[in-house]
Amino acid sequence: MERLRAKLLGLDGRNYKAYKDIQGWDVEFGRFRLRIDHVQGDPYAAPSRLRVFVPLTEAGVPGRALEGSARGRATRDFLARSFRRAARPERDLSIDAGGQTVLERTACLLTGDDIELRFRLELPGRGRRIMGRRAAELMCSVLPKIVENSLMAPGLDLESLERHCIVVEDQVALRAQLADRDLLAFLGDGSSLPRASGIDDRPAEDAILLTSPDSLRVTLSAPNSGELSGLGIPRGITLIVGGGFHGKSTLLKALETGVYDHIPGDGRERVVSEPSAVKIRAEDGRSVSGVDISDFIGSLPGGRTTVSFSTDLASGSTSQAATLVEALEVGARSVFLDEDTSATNFMIRDQRMQTLVAKTSEPITPFLDRIRELRDTLGVSTVLVMGGSGDYFDHADTVIQMDAYRPLDVTADAHSIARTHQTGRSEEHANPLRQPQPRSLKRKTIKPERKPGVAKIGVRGLDTLIVGRTDIDLRAVEQLVDPCQLRSVGWILAHLSKAGRDTVHPIPEIHRLLDELKGTAWDSLTGHPDGDLSLPRVAEVMAALNRLRGVRMD
Repeated sequence: MERLRAKLLGLDGRNYKAYKDIQGWDVEFGRFRLRIDHVQGDPYAAPSRLRVFVPLTEAGVPGRALEGSARGRATRDFLARSFRRAARPERDLSIDAGGQTVLERTACLLTGDDIELRFRLELPGRGRRIMGRRAAELMCSVLPKIVENSLMAPGLDLESLERHCIVVEDQVALRAQLADRDLLAFLGDGSSLPRASGIDDRPAEDAILLTSPDSLRVTLSAPNSGELSGLGIPRGITLIVGGGFHGKSTLLKALETGVYDHIPGDGRERVVSEPSAVKIRAEDGRSVSGVDISDFIGSLPGGRTTVSFSTDLASGSTSQAATLVEALEVGARSVFLDEDTSATNFMIRDQRMQTLVAKTSEPITPFLDRIRELRDTLGVSTVLVMGGSGDYFDHADTVIQMDAYRPLDVTADAHSIARTHQTGRSEEHANPLRQPQPRSLKRKTIKPERKPGVAKIGVRGLDTLIVGRTDIDLRAVEQLVDPCQLRSVGWILAHLSKAGRDTVHPIPEIHRLLDELKGTAWDSLTGHPDGDLSLPRVAEVMAALNRLRGVRMD
């Protein structure tokens, strides 16, 4: 450490590029080691990348905190958040420690007998001159205090760490019970579903807490919290109805993010959904490549087939049909839809429209006429927010009305209305619904490089993934919760493009890669240590691939 301090003091006032002299250094700090992996070449470039290695014996992490994959992931997540909290006063230090969800991420890893923490440091400069004294203070005085206060006993908050582990371990256990109970989701009584705002995912203040109706209340068992009661949403077809602003979409949003675990205090830490669930919506203008949407949209005017449908500018209905088929292709066992973000003509054609526009002139088979086949033929459940059409009452297994954020079971009423108020419409599907066949990818149509041999991956928030020279618009992929998931998706796409067979079935390859990333293969994915990655699902990787303009899928 003293050698590093002397080096930085000696660099004071020199050209900023002289910071490169410390790149690759391994520095002993007594109770931990520092490794300087990458030094920025310019004060306005991306921050430098560093790692600290703290022996588990120094950290004082109890063995119980590392028992099992759920607790291990929770502990690593907690340690990264603890470092971020301790470093918050220092604007030059930052770490990707996540938001409301607990993901598998690279900010904190366990390597051998060490805790490995990956963070960023903006090396200080005045113009293009090195501020060596400030750099020495940051790296040799401030950093050791942050590490001791956040990662080492007695600074490490062991009580909060155990609470973090308990909450994650219980969520994993609750989710594992859904299949045996024939449920697609569970929402614990007392959960707080509303968010602070559309751009703030923290819980809203003074929110009405969830109370499940007696008829839909189930009890599950958590290893730490014991028996928990809550709203059980059964497999099949579930409608969420109610007046505007009563909490329909809020409930659906909680189900969408229930595929992930949440931190203590989030309000949704007892809300779990079956892990393959995918949100479906319309997306005007998206790219589609080689998707068989013929079960939902038949031949288009001019005799254009939809058996292998491709376009650079999909309509609302064709985009929603493609997204649904793509979800089935990746193995989704549940799909979520909200009428507010759906194409009306994809969802329904009522009797009057059927009378005016003959089926011979309408290529669309409404989702209404396929929803039972999804359940009965493919075993896929549906949760649908619907406030404007009661035609779905005929098919619903469960109908939940949201009344001032309180769920009511109105299934019997909906079925009675369906019997006494006939819609008069005719079902419009002619051919049976089929399970989509997997497509093959032409590898070379993914172009992650801006110059030979160097992949360029970037993100802009949760909206845009940059692969090479192409921006992928992911605003409609609503189950992405962390920009670092997008970065991982980009690197996975770059991996898929590598030399090998000209074509590959991407879904098995993505599964293989994600399984490897749950271990220690992160650095082989990027080619260098990177602390800004977190694990996506197969569904979101394929969602990005499917929206990559210029990609070829057959």
